[in-house]
Amino acid sequence: MKTVLAALTCFAALSSLAFDLQGHRGARGLLPENTLPGFQKALDLGVDTIECDMAITRDGVIVLYHDLWLNPDITRGPDGKWLEQRGPAIAELTFDELQKYDVGRIKPGTEYARQFPDQVPVDGARIPRLTDLFDLVKKSGNTKVNIDCETKLTPFQPAATRDPDEFTRMAIAEIRKAGMAERTMVQSFYWRTLQLIQKEAPEIRTMYLNNARSVAARRGGVEGSPFLAGFDPEAHEGSVPRAVKAAGGRIWAPDHATLTPQLLAEARSLGLVVIPWTVNDPAKIRALLEMGVDGIISDRPDLVQQQRSLLKK
Repeated sequence: MKTVLAALTCFAALSSLAFDLQGHRGARGLLPENTLPGFQKALDLGVDTIECDMAITRDGVIVLYHDLWLNPDITRGPDGKWLEQRGPAIAELTFDELQKYDVGRIKPGTEYARQFPDQVPVDGARIPRLTDLFDLVKKSGNTKVNIDCETKLTPFQPAATRDPDEFTRMAIAEIRKAGMAERTMVQSFYWRTLQLIQKEAPEIRTMYLNNARSVAARRGGVEGSPFLAGFDPEAHEGSVPRAVKAAGGRIWAPDHATLTPQLLAEARSLGLVVIPWTVNDPAKIRALLEMGVDGIISDRPDLVQQQRSLLKK
């Protein structure tokens, strides 16, 4: 009963926020993604929530990294040279082995570099642990900022990570151990992990991610998308918000490109908080703000702040 009351209190607090500005992977447009300098930048900007991605090393350490495998666009090896191709899976390396890789700069000439021309490099940055982020937040003295962690799993690459239930239970344990359950939400495209959290750790908020691919994905012998834990929109009047509601979700994070005023209104009628991702273009940010979303996940939280200020004038 105590954990259920805590969960309701957390959701009520989130619902009462005028807006939830989430710094995507810290502040990826300004500093290297999923690094302590990037998270510190998000804190300095005054985001409401720091968004990040969870992976688990071979020796069971929860680290913050987006891809299942080391990404050559942002990774230099122990020899200081850029990886020439996709590196090992995070799950194949121990934490100590992972610390030999530098993730403090984007490889020049890549599409990634073109997308984020304003990112300032931090050579020597390493892949941090989830506990390192919690410690950073605690040491900052900021008692209000939340953490939004994504479980990086896919039903199409089961060998690249731990079993989803094991992964999720390890994340729950780490969040609880840090005393950060009431300030942490877990998001995922792989709704199976969110179902387990709602069952075993209701004090941790869940956020249901989706895009067109995750909804439409199909696998031989499986009815509906394997990402959606059996809550396929086709069984809920073709509606993703209704599928989220049926799954027990309270926070919906759609791809911003698919969100319409009609879908937002439907989600609101179901009592859902709506926080679209990942929005960096000022015109699109402004359009979503005018639409009345409950928050925005952005690589450039500073641009969201600017647009919010302009709308208040």
